[in-house]
Amino acid sequence: MSTSTTSAEAPDLARENAVFRKVVLRIVPFLILCYVFSYLDRVNVGFAKLQMSDDLGLSEAAYGLGAGLFFIGYFIFEVPSNLMLQRVGARTWIARIMITWGLVSGAFALVTNETMFYVLRFLLGAAEAGFYPGVILYCTYWFPSHRRARVIAMFMSAIPVAGIFGNPLSGWIMDRFQGVNGWQGWQWMFLLEAIPALLIGVATVFYLDNGVRSAKWLSDEEKDIVEAAIAKDTAHQKHSRVWDGFRDPKVWLMCLIYFCFVMGQYALTFWMPTFVKSTGIDDNFTIGVLSAVPFVAALIAMNLFGRSADKRRERRWHLVVPSLMGAVGFSLAASWSGSTVLSLIALSFAAAGVLTCAPLFWSLPTAFLGGTAAAAGLALINSVGNLAGFVSPYMIGGLKDATGSTAIPMYVLALSLVVGAAAVLTTKKDVVNR
Repeated sequence: MSTSTTSAEAPDLARENAVFRKVVLRIVPFLILCYVFSYLDRVNVGFAKLQMSDDLGLSEAAYGLGAGLFFIGYFIFEVPSNLMLQRVGARTWIARIMITWGLVSGAFALVTNETMFYVLRFLLGAAEAGFYPGVILYCTYWFPSHRRARVIAMFMSAIPVAGIFGNPLSGWIMDRFQGVNGWQGWQWMFLLEAIPALLIGVATVFYLDNGVRSAKWLSDEEKDIVEAAIAKDTAHQKHSRVWDGFRDPKVWLMCLIYFCFVMGQYALTFWMPTFVKSTGIDDNFTIGVLSAVPFVAALIAMNLFGRSADKRRERRWHLVVPSLMGAVGFSLAASWSGSTVLSLIALSFAAAGVLTCAPLFWSLPTAFLGGTAAAAGLALINSVGNLAGFVSPYMIGGLKDATGSTAIPMYVLALSLVVGAAAVLTTKKDVVNR
């Protein structure tokens, strides 16, 4: 009896795997492309800082404040944006987000003073609000939770990919276009790197589908397989209303955990060029190439951990281990700041840990949030967590101005990751390990 059941289930599982491979190949590469340029337009201010701070007379703290103001706009508009995505459809809303942020990002080329810098950083956050949690929500339409960690890890590979290719590109643009038509290199960088977001935003209208039933590239049988897998996966979810997501204590625990992880993530993305330059490197292109090294390590680590988490259907320790890796990496970077080689080794360890946490984290809240509560809850978690994107760069800039050293901020970042790891261990296995 057992043998016949197993042999009967094997073809069904093989067919299901084939269908989900088809879904992955259709959706995920395009979403990765979107996120590469989203992330590049969000954090290329870290490279612009190498020239822009002198041109505009920005202190370290002023730059940190401006970099962080992005997340205030992001925080305010995140939940409304995600609810709007659910109402009007992913295709239209993601396209709107990309086109709007492309226009705002290009406008940074016209910044002439500190106030304009602050205003545009806020507007960029408002424009981009909803993209990331919107994509996470979109993934719940297509993938059951036991397939989602790997998919989200693939999607979030865009962060290290943006670092690997975007950092050298930004450095090259700043060197190559310096003085062309009277513009500084950082102005050209903002303008040129905004164009892809506009083009991909238009393409989104024609490429993405709002859900499984509207996907013409799936047969009716394939649509049934995807919907049956998702229905089985979501049967345990209890939330359905917007306010259910806000009232759940588990949602606020998720906010704390994500906040701790984001502290480390944006320390890397906003300050990596400055960290590398502080070891004695002056050429912008060389800084870009060296800054890409930690992101290569992160790209490898986040996909290995994502595959392992899905295979074992285990989430907690797959989050705790990389968060502690990140803490160790930041601590070593604080001690080895005088050596370029040792600093890159430490930052690679930190990047591999910190950037691995984010994709694995999102398999936790999506395991228990359902219905409209998922749209609101995921946006709430992302918006509160991303307030660390404001705190982290401002904290680093303020401490650097006060102490003249990057060591103390590094230790604070390490402590944040340890707190996040401890909070993960308080979650219940039966909730997150599905």
